Amino acid sequence: MAIIGKIREKSWLLLIVIGGAIITFIFTSQGPGGSSGLEEQYGIGTVYGEKVDRDVFNEKVAITQENAQRQKNQQLMQQGRQPGSELADPVDRSLVWQGYTESLVLQKEYEALGIEVGDDEFDAFLFGDEGFTVLPDLAQSFQDSATNSFDRNLLQQRIDEMETSEDPEIKKQWDQSKEYYTDLRQNQKYIDIIKQGVYVTDLEAKDNYYAQKTKKNISFISKSYGEINNDDIKVTDAKLKAFFEKHKGERKYQNSTSSREIRFADLQIQPSKNDSVSFDKEVMALKSKFEKTTKDSLFVITYSEVPYYISQVGYRAAKDQDQNKKQFSYPDELDTVFKAAQIGDVIGPYSENGSKKIAKVIGKKETFLSARHILIAAQRADTVAVEKARATTDSIMRFITTSNFEEFVTKYSKDPGSIENGGKYEDFLEGDMVPEFSTFAMEEPIGKIGYVQTDYGFHIMEALERKPANVPNLAIVQKTLKPSPETLQMTEDQAYQLLESLYNKVERVKGLSNKTAMFDTLVKKAGSVTRKIAILDDNPKLDGGGFTSEFAEAELFKLAFAPEAKAGDIISSPIRDGERWVVAILSAIKVKDEATFEDAKEVVKAEYIKDAKFTRLKNQLKGKTLENIQAAKQGTIQKAEVIFGSAQLNRSFSYEPAVIGALFSGLKDGKMTAPIKGEQGVFVVRIDKTTPASDAKNYDEEKAQLTGTLRGGMSGKISKALVKQANVIDNRKFYEIGIRR
Repeated sequence: MAIIGKIREKSWLLLIVIGGAIITFIFTSQGPGGSSGLEEQYGIGTVYGEKVDRDVFNEKVAITQENAQRQKNQQLMQQGRQPGSELADPVDRSLVWQGYTESLVLQKEYEALGIEVGDDEFDAFLFGDEGFTVLPDLAQSFQDSATNSFDRNLLQQRIDEMETSEDPEIKKQWDQSKEYYTDLRQNQKYIDIIKQGVYVTDLEAKDNYYAQKTKKNISFISKSYGEINNDDIKVTDAKLKAFFEKHKGERKYQNSTSSREIRFADLQIQPSKNDSVSFDKEVMALKSKFEKTTKDSLFVITYSEVPYYISQVGYRAAKDQDQNKKQFSYPDELDTVFKAAQIGDVIGPYSENGSKKIAKVIGKKETFLSARHILIAAQRADTVAVEKARATTDSIMRFITTSNFEEFVTKYSKDPGSIENGGKYEDFLEGDMVPEFSTFAMEEPIGKIGYVQTDYGFHIMEALERKPANVPNLAIVQKTLKPSPETLQMTEDQAYQLLESLYNKVERVKGLSNKTAMFDTLVKKAGSVTRKIAILDDNPKLDGGGFTSEFAEAELFKLAFAPEAKAGDIISSPIRDGERWVVAILSAIKVKDEATFEDAKEVVKAEYIKDAKFTRLKNQLKGKTLENIQAAKQGTIQKAEVIFGSAQLNRSFSYEPAVIGALFSGLKDGKMTAPIKGEQGVFVVRIDKTTPASDAKNYDEEKAQLTGTLRGGMSGKISKALVKQANVIDNRKFYEIGIRR
């Protein structure tokens, strides 16, 4: 769906849009290369040949990021932190593109079929009237706290508040949600229409019945292709070309899409031995200074590459630390050392996550706390929700005891992190929880039940246990070994030397396959390996290459798609991408539905070798009977029961359609097949017995099952088919770097 939204709680409406990356480049009318006043053919992309509106797409990306931040703020509040104190992770802009273009395609379908959603239908859809079922997200968000059932009055109240709000942001959220739920209902109606056109004929149901019920008991001997090494098959370009000419009409040899292939290699920028020696001296010098200083916070901020000083956080061994607090841990093997350390001791340097750390003990946490609670949720700013939650809390407090506490947790608590544990939080430290929660657990008598209010709502609490702890508070200086300027220059020189060698030797070689082979050889001599990436013309991405810089990606796209680009071109200069230098060659330009030897060479080679192995192996399976072949020690007879409706022979041979096809092509019981070229090897098979399907009065069951299967997977298939029909072209990356407009 283009937009997925939810109304959350009673205080605000959270609209979740399919994710996209934070906007690192805003498409303008000019773009980075300037449009020179020419009419653009593609813009940032096309759907049904029509250009996608840049401004609308940018707005979708912005909305996505806004809602990701809104969701992040909610998480921060749940952790007792200030909303906005941490930015949300960048969302995936490609997913925004996917959702938006799919919505454009579907909107054309809705318009063509006249699919609309009127006000009455919208209200019924939202509130679960007129035969509709309340949507799960709304049913969960608007529950009566006493009955845990959907409360339509709460939903109506929230809608009224948003529609009449004077805050433009809240009105915008409602408009977005209304758009989402309208689109959701339109999509349901569209899918229902399509499903009505899906049916199974009586003949199809009958065929399926016999394909599943007719069984053949077989005996067979197989010879695996793996019995012959690939190197034992002599392969030459001449043989492969002859094989290709004979088979090039087969679909497997044709390009399924238009694409470009690049081969690339990288030279990693790594610290030298001298760098490592200098680094160790630097760290030991820092440790000496750290031991002497009394200004720990200033020292950390000055010298640590992660300049954070948090004096109240308790550090534990990684194995004992909560998953969401792993940054406040130390290696397990140092657990005894840290627990034995006194305040003022400096420990380290020790290695963790690729860095060296020096830790000074600046305090100790001496008490582990355990408590259980029931959260009656109500954000502090929502006065209406707070009063209602307070009334619920007061009501519960009259009846709750230590013996029935868990029952009330199950019925009332809105804290998903503790419900399954009876509301318990065990062995936490003072300061781990929000202040009011920690104070109750630390100071109230064990077994006492009371309640506190926090930013999340009201917590009905019971202090369960306090026991001794030995958890250090640490000030940490972190340093990471990095290459020196001399090492950086040396690696850069090596990259340029490799590129010079590639130009001198690759360009002298004739034939694309020889050029790429020479590229691979020279890269190997330089101590690296070659990797390949296929880049689709209509959806350009560098998946699998691990590229981290936009500059590196842009340079590779230019190599592959510049107007004058041709297969065999080498990158004009090495590319710096993070901690590596990259060299590359354009190794193929593939056109959809074309079959060329160069494009299909790898597939041709694999099929040629498979065909050659079949020729050899089938000669080893000569004999009048399976018993003759087994007696000649050419294989062992195996048994199986097969049906036409499955390509599986047994657990070892799960996909052998050619074998199954041969068995159901009219072969009589007692007869043996000629050697069959299968997927995993060569087979000779004898049908021992056929058990025909029993007669059936009708095939209604098969028809219903097939229809259900077809309709069940309809939604995803429809979307994929429509996008393919619309010929959606993603031109964003090309537009950005000025390749195709």
